[in-house]
Order: sequence, then structure tokens, then C-alpha cells
Amino acid sequence: MNILPPALRARTPLTSSPAEEGRLEQGRVLPHRERTVLEVDQLSLWYGTARALDRISLEIPVKRVTAFIGPSGCGKSTLLRCFNRLNDLIDDVRVEGDIRFDATSIYDPTLDVNLLRKRVGMVFQKSNPFPKSIYENAAYGCRIHGLNRKPELDEIVERSLRSAAIWDEVKDRLHASALGLSGGQQQRLCIARAIAVEPEVLLLDEPCSALDPVATAKIEDLIHQLKREYTIVIVTHNMQQAARVSDYTAFMYLGELIESGSTEQIFTAPGKRETEDYITGRFG
Repeated sequence: MNILPPALRARTPLTSSPAEEGRLEQGRVLPHRERTVLEVDQLSLWYGTARALDRISLEIPVKRVTAFIGPSGCGKSTLLRCFNRLNDLIDDVRVEGDIRFDATSIYDPTLDVNLLRKRVGMVFQKSNPFPKSIYENAAYGCRIHGLNRKPELDEIVERSLRSAAIWDEVKDRLHASALGLSGGQQQRLCIARAIAVEPEVLLLDEPCSALDPVATAKIEDLIHQLKREYTIVIVTHNMQQAARVSDYTAFMYLGELIESGSTEQIFTAPGKRETEDYITGRFG
């Protein structure tokens, strides 16, 4: 049963009128025939005079896991933050090109950025639970969107914590501080907080980089479960992790998209020498 109010669960348009769709550059998209939810079209981004992304074109398929790989500083996290316009919060950022979410440009001046960030949730590299209870962390997004009735919040909190595979570990201490959880538990709580408002896309920026192998395995198992309901885009430095959790992989270097395709193809028969060198450890 969907207990979110219509204003919170509705898949309303991001803008008053969808922007006209463009064409993605030939040969720069994921080779699939699945429906896409995000289309990156000739996207470039500058921090001041420094170009961080250079004419990226890419498609993100619905309810699949797409991994961004590449060396540090190649633009992976910058591209990820473009999908819900978090880079707008950084001074002196300039963008050219387009990103379309459900065929609507996210840079349309009539776009509701708050709605975009509800529909495209984000989990950061370092777990960042609020200094509140476990319950209030999970309920936070719903409260922001005006939902405050306790019976409904109780159901949403339990559902999201169950979906994030942490309910059994915290159900008897929901009103304890979230800061008392372990690192892996905090990261799963942050995932629960993100999915409580029922986004369509979940962005994960190196979610396991600070976790031990046991906690990492739990997050990876969770990703496999969550892709049944959400489109997931993950940034990772871990080649084994990308191979384990993703359906599609995009390799980036110096702000450029070098190659993208199915994860099996990228890891077994890459089409670019740079991709092969990176995956096999001969890069650089």
C-alpha cells in the first residue's frame, strides 16, 4: 500500500513544458535497447576556468545499476552531482550541453529543483546521518515535504529501514541517536533516508570507500535488492565492486567519457586501450 500523500508520491513534471529533445552523439551512449531515464547530451562543466567534464554523452537505463569508474579527479563524482544539480551549490560553476530526466531538461529555467532532488536522491561517500534519532533521520525527507502524521511516518520509517536492510538491527532503538551506529549502519541509514521519499533514481558516490569488507558486502547486497525498484548510478574506485554490482559501466579519464557499455563487455572485451589498461592495472 502506498501511504505517501499525492503531493509526495506523484510523478509530476519537473517543468511546465518539457524541453525539446536533442540527439546524443553517435557512439557515445550505452549500447542497450532498454528504456532510459537520464540522457546526458554533450555535457561540459567548468569550475572557474578549469574544465572538469568535456562533452559527455551517455544514457542511464531504468532500474539498472550503472557504475562510473576511472582514476581520481577524472570527473566521476562531478558528473554524478550533475544529475540532481548539486554542482549549482558551488561558486563559479558553468555548464554547457544538457541532461534530460524523463525527456525534460533539468536545466530548464522553469524546473523545480527541489522536486528534482526528491526524484533523484543522493548518498554521499562519507555517511552523514543528522544528529537526530534513527527514526527522525529516516523520517526527515517526509517531514520536509510536509508529511507529519505519526501513523504514516511510522509506516514509512519501517518500510525504508526494511528496504535498506537495517530494520532488524535498529527496530528496538529507533529513538536512539543515529550517531551511535557503526559506519556501515550509518551508511544504510542514509540510504533509508534517501529512499523514504520514493525517488526514481538513487545516486551513490563511493558508498563503501570508508567501510570494512563485511559492511561493504552488506551494501553491495542491498544494491542488488534496490535495483528492483530504483535506477542506481554508483561511483566507485573498486574495479571488483563495479564488476559485482553493475549492469553497465562507463570509464572516464580527464573529464572525458572514454568508453561505456555493458559491464561484461567493458571488463572482458573493452574497445579502448585506455579502458583495458585501467582495468588491468597498467594505466598511468
